[in-house]
Amino acid sequence: MGKIIAIANQKGGVGKTTTAINLAASLATAEQEVLLVDCDPQGNATTGVGIDRGAVGGRNLYHALIGQLPVEEVIRPTRLPHLHVLPSDQNLIGVEVEFVHLDQRERKLKDLLAGMKGSFHYILLDCPPSLGILTVSALVAADHYIVPLQCEYFAMEGLANLLNTVRLIRFAFNPSLTMAGILLTMFDTRNLLSHRVSEEVRRHFGAKVFNTVIPRNVRLSESPSHGLPVLLYDIRSRGAAAYMELAGEIMRNGRV
Repeated sequence: MGKIIAIANQKGGVGKTTTAINLAASLATAEQEVLLVDCDPQGNATTGVGIDRGAVGGRNLYHALIGQLPVEEVIRPTRLPHLHVLPSDQNLIGVEVEFVHLDQRERKLKDLLAGMKGSFHYILLDCPPSLGILTVSALVAADHYIVPLQCEYFAMEGLANLLNTVRLIRFAFNPSLTMAGILLTMFDTRNLLSHRVSEEVRRHFGAKVFNTVIPRNVRLSESPSHGLPVLLYDIRSRGAAAYMELAGEIMRNGRV
């Protein structure tokens, strides 16, 4: 039975989509069947694996959520074997409005993905930079969640809000939701602040922090504009090596 992992942090620019794309690609390279679910109306995870948002208009996550199409008809293959994507586009914004009066609206995504767990080893949910209905729905659907945390001055800002939201979700909807780990991102070995933030986070959260650290890396920043995970863009880059290490840590060490 596959595991559903939400990549969540309401702060923008911390590496959520980068992590979702490249962790999914790294797991797929290890011959794990992986589904990347783009839960963000910006659709960056969709384009980041080479899927044209315009080409999937009318056949994406939004249309599956509203029951217009079976989810199996929306899932798309990517150029990387073992990696599939459930794409999204700006239509997904409509969920915030259209679901507001629905009963059990937080469970729609969970119900949608329930039948997919038997087909994939890992289902990764790329969450938007907010704590709205889409992120809440992803956390309700997930077995585990990963928190990307940038090694910068305001690293801890908002983390308390996310953890409080997780506590509420565990109480009301998903008592089995567990943290897979906090992932330190944008680490600059030349920057004293990066080292201080890393030390502080590890002091507070201990074993909940992944051993793997994601460095600042130009190749990681460039690869989405080419519609490629960094493994296909430059497999020799430090960014590619880091996400392969993260995939190995998840698979070997029983993180999920």
